Amino acid sequence: MMLKLVHLLGMLACGGQAALQVSISLNKVELSVGESKFFICTAIGEPVRLDWYNPQGERILASKRMALHTETSRSRLIIYNAIIEDAGIYRCQATDASGHTEEASVVLEIYQRLTFQDIQSPQEFRHGETAEVVCDVISSPVPVVVWYYQDREITEEHHVPPVLSVSQQSFNATADYQESVTFTCITSGSPDPLVTWHRKGLQLEPSEQYIFNRLEGGRSMLTIHNIRQGDGGTYSCKATNKAGSQEREIFLKVFVQPHITQLKNVTAVEGSAAMISCVAEGEPLPDISWRRASDGHTFADGDKRQDGRFEVRGRHGKSVLTISGVRLADFGRFDCEALSRIGGHQKSMFLDIEYIPKFLTNHTIYYSWEGNPVNISCDVMSNPPATMLWRRERFTISAEGTANTRVYSAEGKSVLEVTPMSDRDFGRYNCTARNNIGVRYQEFILAQADVPSNPYSVRLSAVSQRLATVTFMKPDSHGGVPISYYLVQYKEVGSQDWRDIKSHSVQTTVVLTGLEPNTTYEVRVAAVNGKGQGEFSHTETFQTLPIREPSPPAVHGQRGMGKAYRLGLVKQDDGGMPIVEYIVKYKTDKEEQWMTKLVPGANDFAMLQPLQWNTRYEVEITARNVKGLSEPTFYQFFMPQKPDITAESLFSGLGLGAVVGLGLGALLLLLVLVDVSCFFLRHCGLLMCITRTLCSKKTATSGKGKEMEEGKAAYLYTYNSRPTTLSTTVCLCLCFIH
Repeated sequence: MMLKLVHLLGMLACGGQAALQVSISLNKVELSVGESKFFICTAIGEPVRLDWYNPQGERILASKRMALHTETSRSRLIIYNAIIEDAGIYRCQATDASGHTEEASVVLEIYQRLTFQDIQSPQEFRHGETAEVVCDVISSPVPVVVWYYQDREITEEHHVPPVLSVSQQSFNATADYQESVTFTCITSGSPDPLVTWHRKGLQLEPSEQYIFNRLEGGRSMLTIHNIRQGDGGTYSCKATNKAGSQEREIFLKVFVQPHITQLKNVTAVEGSAAMISCVAEGEPLPDISWRRASDGHTFADGDKRQDGRFEVRGRHGKSVLTISGVRLADFGRFDCEALSRIGGHQKSMFLDIEYIPKFLTNHTIYYSWEGNPVNISCDVMSNPPATMLWRRERFTISAEGTANTRVYSAEGKSVLEVTPMSDRDFGRYNCTARNNIGVRYQEFILAQADVPSNPYSVRLSAVSQRLATVTFMKPDSHGGVPISYYLVQYKEVGSQDWRDIKSHSVQTTVVLTGLEPNTTYEVRVAAVNGKGQGEFSHTETFQTLPIREPSPPAVHGQRGMGKAYRLGLVKQDDGGMPIVEYIVKYKTDKEEQWMTKLVPGANDFAMLQPLQWNTRYEVEITARNVKGLSEPTFYQFFMPQKPDITAESLFSGLGLGAVVGLGLGALLLLLVLVDVSCFFLRHCGLLMCITRTLCSKKTATSGKGKEMEEGKAAYLYTYNSRPTTLSTTVCLCLCFIH
């Protein structure tokens, strides 16, 4: 038995996924009847299924003679006790998550050993009769039979008609994968028969696609290259000689990847029915399904979903998706997918929905006043786009407008600007939106705006000597246009001069400042909109508090530098008059005598110093204004022990560089002190050298010679004297240097 491996190259998967590739382990195998063999199929990529198909195109299921062992990307097919009918093309097909498939195929040929059947010996005949000696032998391929008589080959003196057999009667192949298939005919006869190949009644001629070969043993082969869909069907092998002819048929089954040939965009009117048709071809014919892209819902043949609005019917490679009562939500992309065991193909179409204009707002009442322009907006959604017109009392307002009207238009929006000049300009305006589906109208009312009504429930709270908080309820009517702010007026009782204060935006709380203590005030509130100021509310009366002593100050403490302590002073209620000063009294907890410190009222802290280490202090702080003193605030704090000052503590906060710098500075200072000592005590050193240099410039040449001799003598004296003190040694070194 021979095994032929045909490796199909994996196509790249759509959408940027990893390419799927399939291969089978063997190239060619020959088996005899009764033998067993296994084949390994390996897939590269991300397969979710691996299936095997027999020569008849049926998916192989595990049985007694065929076993399957499948893992994620590897599948093994085992054929036990092979028989003649097992011959043919076997395919391994891999499928990924998107439904894309790739496959590899192998050709399995079965050989049967020569076997003589029903041999009768001796065979007896009557004299004169025609004797027919039968030699019944079976094998695959068809054997060549030679007769011998008394050890001598019997040669034919007469012509023998051709005997023709085919090793395999059916083949499978996949179109458009550059596959090839080879048919084999085995012939015998005398004379040797001529073999020709035929299809659809016509004899095939050699070409780039059809290749003919003849081998020893009467084998004739036809190889078909680059198989396409039209190559499927019946082929015949015909053997002819002078004694006659014989013909055998071979069937080629060609599988074709699904391909969608017809899918168009569809436009439907809202409320009507939409029919979307998808036509696909392939061998075998693919199954067709639909998917709505907006939500991923799928529809297959026979489905009826969503209140019966969606229905799919398909037959012979054509599927029709019918949507009854089309809604705007159905607008968008639909995908058609054709799928067979060979592979799949997907295309998309777009469903457009046309509908009558729809108004997008219920805001139909606008307010204005004479001389104040207002924009009346008509917003429309429609498909196809609508044309929009404005009407006033059955008269159309042109795009150019009139003396007090103008029209501004954009797609889906038309704005009518009206500047009322008199009462006649107020009233009803009509917006008309029209497209080829229908027409809709919306009426707008332009009403005269008014000033707001008066606020009410005016209340006073948090009244102090100089502050008061006014709260109120907003008016029942804003007059048709939004309130801009609230005007709060207040004055002293008996005065005619009202003072104004505006609210922040439309807040209904206002704080009055700069009031006089122990004074009675009147307050009223009015609302203001674009039209103007409304009526004032009912007048309320309140009285500020009289001047009194300040409230006790709040105190918080913080340790100061050294023997100092910092007290933070937080002013509370000043009683209606500024704080003149803070009186700070403090003492230790063991003393009776208080120390007093006066702090100006504008200050926010008091510094207590000098204090004693390791001592607890008591503090009493009183605030004073012109009215008098507040109640005292009591405070305590504790001064810690005196810190130890050591070398370690001094340098603990310094870095390595700072310590080294201090050391070098101390050394330099020491050298300067030593040099000055050498100058006065030994008449040498750096300072001495500088002095001599300066003096030498002011003397004559003889003087310089004398000084040089003296310097030499001084040098010799210094060298011979061998001083032992540190200062003398440093002087000597400095003299040498200079």
